[in-house]
Amino acid sequence: MRVAVLIMWLLHWLPLPILGRIGEGIGNVLYLLLRRRRHICLTNLRLCFPKMPESEREKITRRHFQVYVRSVLERGILWWSSESRLRKLIHVNYALPMAEMVSSPTIFMCPHFVSLDVAGVAVMLESSLCSIYTPQRNKSFDKALRKGRSRFRPVKLFSRAEGVKPIIRAMKENLPFFMLPDMDFGAKDAEFVPFFGVPAATLTALPRIAAATHAKVIPVIASIRPGYDGWDVKFDQPWSNYPHADIVSSTRQMNAYIEAEILKMPAEYFWTHRRFKTRPEGEANVYKQSASSFEDTQH
Repeated sequence: MRVAVLIMWLLHWLPLPILGRIGEGIGNVLYLLLRRRRHICLTNLRLCFPKMPESEREKITRRHFQVYVRSVLERGILWWSSESRLRKLIHVNYALPMAEMVSSPTIFMCPHFVSLDVAGVAVMLESSLCSIYTPQRNKSFDKALRKGRSRFRPVKLFSRAEGVKPIIRAMKENLPFFMLPDMDFGAKDAEFVPFFGVPAATLTALPRIAAATHAKVIPVIASIRPGYDGWDVKFDQPWSNYPHADIVSSTRQMNAYIEAEILKMPAEYFWTHRRFKTRPEGEANVYKQSASSFEDTQH
């Protein structure tokens, strides 16, 4: 992994068009080799888009592998490039001035699109923040990631095991909370809320923390610009009258917003995550492959 980090550092000197094409080329290879991840991605797409032709789902899956690997290599730019280079590559659209957004408790709700690290950098170029952080197994990669995510402003990163109390304390110190709330972490602190019509174990932390801190919720969406021209980061309008009295309907609003953004760029959502691994009682594992379906992936 130290070698991998060194390679990322060396590659970050390349122009983005070259680096992006390298990432997409490696993504094409991994699309063929990583059968299990390809199966997860296709299963998610079949569940969420049952009327979509299989050929279109396969096209999205291949493109997802391309942009995902590309985003991993491009982290080198985010971690080591100069601030001036980043400001040229990251094109930000603010619904409100950053100073106004962070003047009171704020949650930046950032779904799992492949360029989410770009959204984090866009915030840190202007403001400190707090966030929940999952330590990486490899110490070299963990060190590079932590340093890369905190090099412009002081950042408070908390373990998921610490719960929400440290986050609430940091928000009371006027640190915006950069939140990634749309992964399946099991049934604890979650409700089964529709995601493209499929019951998905969805954390209810967003409305709960917003209610506890009286924070405004501002969605942040990062996407890849065409022509290898960098990234777009959109800071949307704060949600009005959020959260509702009902936690489940508030969580459903979050999922509905993410669905609408996915439809704009379906290949850039993190489909290789097992979004539906936690099932309602009595429902089968949707990712289990039969022997015949496994054989099909070999051809």
